[in-house]
Amino acid sequence: MTRTALIIGATGGVGSEIARVLGKRGYRVRALHRDPEQAKQRMASLGAVDWVKGDAMSAADVVAAAAGASLVVHAANPPGYRNWKGLALPMLENSIAAARAASARLIFPGTVYNFGPETFPLVAESAPQRPKTRKGAIRVAMEQRLAQAAASGVPVLIVRAGDFFGSAAQNSWFSQALVRPKRPLRWLFYPGKREVGHAWAYLPDLAETIAQLLEREAELGSFEVFHFEGHWFERGVEIAEAARRVAAVPNARIWSFPWFVVYLLSPFVETCREMLEMRYLWNAALRLDNGRLLAFLGSEPHTALDEALATTLRDLGCIGGDDSPRPELAVASRP
Repeated sequence: MTRTALIIGATGGVGSEIARVLGKRGYRVRALHRDPEQAKQRMASLGAVDWVKGDAMSAADVVAAAAGASLVVHAANPPGYRNWKGLALPMLENSIAAARAASARLIFPGTVYNFGPETFPLVAESAPQRPKTRKGAIRVAMEQRLAQAAASGVPVLIVRAGDFFGSAAQNSWFSQALVRPKRPLRWLFYPGKREVGHAWAYLPDLAETIAQLLEREAELGSFEVFHFEGHWFERGVEIAEAARRVAAVPNARIWSFPWFVVYLLSPFVETCREMLEMRYLWNAALRLDNGRLLAFLGSEPHTALDEALATTLRDLGCIGGDDSPRPELAVASRP
């Protein structure tokens, strides 16, 4: 029988990539959106997605959309770091209710916000979660709620990853800070300390990892957490250096990110206040220990850096490209 996956947040970066990968694996992909016709046109590249009308803040809408689904992917995030307290937990509660009603597994893409500096630089799934920020505390509360749901009959899979990059990561640090979408790459910003390590997750690889874990769902417990290492840079600025190399502008200037502007705007702009709160993740190395993932899958899906950056920069409009369809990426597994 064809399995159905409901994606909450399918117009976002990780949600759209998970939808794309599951669709290629034969899942019937269903996605919730307040304006399904607009979403269908905007996300036409996802292919055969069944867009249904509904609001992630409405429990009734989410439960109805999940009818018959075996997976519920909760990939919805408040936009621009805004109103996490008012939106994040209520949306998650609705996804839990939907998964429970459908007897489905709930998939949750996790972040590194849960962890404070005392766990750095190499962080395992079992590391203590004592965040120093409000968003971190909310993320911890979300995962605690998921653990409670798993204990009461809703199976959960959490995969934590670092900062996103990729064609679908339109609201990431890569696309909103390092480069300027729809403009040729002439210079870049780097938000962190250049010699401090930083972890990046290429979204197609992350989505492939989640799909491979789901292929072995019979071996998963009721509450599973895995860390995805992705692309790790011992010198954080290496990703900017690699981007200018791939763009064939090796001498492009890499500027320090203008944090002082964010400070000046923070009293007036909520997004700027929230950005400042997370700055500590740019000033200290945090590498996710993927040993448990490797032990389970044998390898981690891993696209070569230059290929991943070339695809990302081309699709963001930062380097030239032809009008041919987007090629399928050859994703190698890294032991």
